[in-house]
Amino acid sequence: MSRDMWDPAVYGRYADERARPFFDLVSRIPAADPGYVVDAGCGTGELTAELARRWPDARIHGFDSSPAMIEKAPAGGSLSFSVEDVRRWSPASPVDVIVSNAVLQWVPEHRELLPRWVEALAPGGRLAFQVPGNFDAPSHALVRELCRTKWRDRLGDLASYSPVDDPAGYLGLLARLGCRVDAWETTYLHVLPGDDAVLSWITGTALRPMLDRLDPAEAAAFLADCAALLREAYPRGPYGTIFPFRRIFVVAGK
Repeated sequence: MSRDMWDPAVYGRYADERARPFFDLVSRIPAADPGYVVDAGCGTGELTAELARRWPDARIHGFDSSPAMIEKAPAGGSLSFSVEDVRRWSPASPVDVIVSNAVLQWVPEHRELLPRWVEALAPGGRLAFQVPGNFDAPSHALVRELCRTKWRDRLGDLASYSPVDDPAGYLGLLARLGCRVDAWETTYLHVLPGDDAVLSWITGTALRPMLDRLDPAEAAAFLADCAALLREAYPRGPYGTIFPFRRIFVVAGK
């Protein structure tokens, strides 16, 4: 990739809505006193700091592939951060808790990563992750349709993308590795303020691969096409725009 595609300001625009699944995930991790906790794909690290509050005696390390994100991370005390790729990360010592929040959907081969992460756990350790499960929602399906049709010459290869499993798929994969698995899904109903709110949301996430490929004029035209479709699919009401968002959660233990 030619440049760092992540913009922390754009990604953080809906920080509260993005944080809620993280807290719901972490609340289900049955780890009383872990010594070493890793946040895989930690972003800007604010939520990694919440892990230090949850487990104040633990050594907490967060890593992310984006230098722009890691530059914002609040290192110090029990917290440390590094720039690393989740596909190649390997801990130097066994980990008591591995947390991955809304990262694995970006890694097509993440199903092959999970056995390695389970192997990296200390005895009694836990692997906990959540991924978006809304790739068939209009917010994503309409964008893929644009890539397939009007923008096929520039973005056609990005039109087919099935990045995650359902909860049963992950349960089966991890149970076959000998894990005890708690897997579930939740659909959040976010109420987003402002004009073109759903476009604003996906600009920091789902649209990043497309925007990274386009020059500024192309990007503006592509965003205008997306906005027109998303306004119709997600009409704004007097209270804001309702944006249903499905999330898939897994907590697995050795």
